[in-house]
Amino acid sequence: MNSLIIRRFVGLQKWRNLRVSLQNGSSFSNSFSSASAADVSPKDGGKGETFKASSFLDSLRLVNADSVLDLLRSYGFTDSHISSIIRSDPQVLIANTATSLGSKLEFLQARGASSSELTEIVSTVPKILGKREGQSISRYYDFVKVIIEADKSSKYVKLSHSLSQGNKIRNVLVLRELGVPQKRLLPLLISKAQPVCGKEKFDASLKKVVEMGFDPTTSTFVHALHMLYQMSDKTIEEKVEFYTSVGFTVDDVWAMVKKWPRSLTHSEKKVANSIETFLGLGFSRDEFLMMVKRFPQCIGFSTELVKKKTEYLVKEMNWPLKAVASIPQVVGYSLEKRTVPRCNVIKVLISKGLLESELPAISSVLTSTSEKFLNCYVRKHDDKQLVAELMVIFTGDRVSLTDQKTRLEQ
Repeated sequence: MNSLIIRRFVGLQKWRNLRVSLQNGSSFSNSFSSASAADVSPKDGGKGETFKASSFLDSLRLVNADSVLDLLRSYGFTDSHISSIIRSDPQVLIANTATSLGSKLEFLQARGASSSELTEIVSTVPKILGKREGQSISRYYDFVKVIIEADKSSKYVKLSHSLSQGNKIRNVLVLRELGVPQKRLLPLLISKAQPVCGKEKFDASLKKVVEMGFDPTTSTFVHALHMLYQMSDKTIEEKVEFYTSVGFTVDDVWAMVKKWPRSLTHSEKKVANSIETFLGLGFSRDEFLMMVKRFPQCIGFSTELVKKKTEYLVKEMNWPLKAVASIPQVVGYSLEKRTVPRCNVIKVLISKGLLESELPAISSVLTSTSEKFLNCYVRKHDDKQLVAELMVIFTGDRVSLTDQKTRLEQ
């Protein structure tokens, strides 16, 4: 990502942020006070609002990406560092003015941070720039520094004893030794979540997670630690008993927990409502049990979401209910971003008689990777105009769903 692209990206993101704020009718203060709700007039397209020319120019001047980028470079940030920040958390550059960022960077440097240390830590965890100047950003910076430096030299482990909330640092370092990736450790440090607080309860919870066989390199390991830390043995036993009362075996329950630790966090009412929803859509109880065992996340979906997605797949696309039951993860896919665009591609191909079978298997359409889907249903056609049309439909974000439907009906 070169310098010009970075400037355009930050400028575009700031502009989008400002535009959304205006569209939502939010009030502005300080430097944004000149762009008021009165400067917004109705117009077809987008969300139904646009800027008057004068407001557009005034607002555009507020999007001063150059000053932010020049500031970062003055502190030693390279294009690579800035690209890392943009990929990880572009909001910190959008939400902070150059003055605000400069004040925070100056504060951290005044505490003794060298240029190389500052650029490495901030580019690794940009959220630090979102913290308030003072004790909050100091503690956060020190936490992050311990983990990053601990990966380089064990001598930095000693630093944990001199920091506030030393147990939190100690516990995170224990997780690091087990193999939990840095990207999962840093959020634990900066959050107010309890799993890495204290000592005895943390040790007991961690022992259970390890004994259950969770892989430390996966997100489910951290989710399991959250769950076991927050729930007593008695509560867990009661949850397991309830699941067995509705048809699951004890082994089923623990297999579900291994896939999705949050399975045990649902209330009895939530589980009962989920059963009612799936049975009401025509799934048998056995199919429901099979779906949850294969894809435990589905038990936590809202009634509205399950109905909307299932009805689209069954009524709109004519896949049998049994097909949905056999591959329950399709209920977890985004309608807007995955299901509808792919299904609209299939509809076009069916309408043109370009599919060998009338309707492909649901797994072929929805569970395959984007690359495999494109190779199978889009790129193989010799008609370049058709390929271009299918690509537009597949990307989804370039054409609204209404426009796609109109295209299909033509």
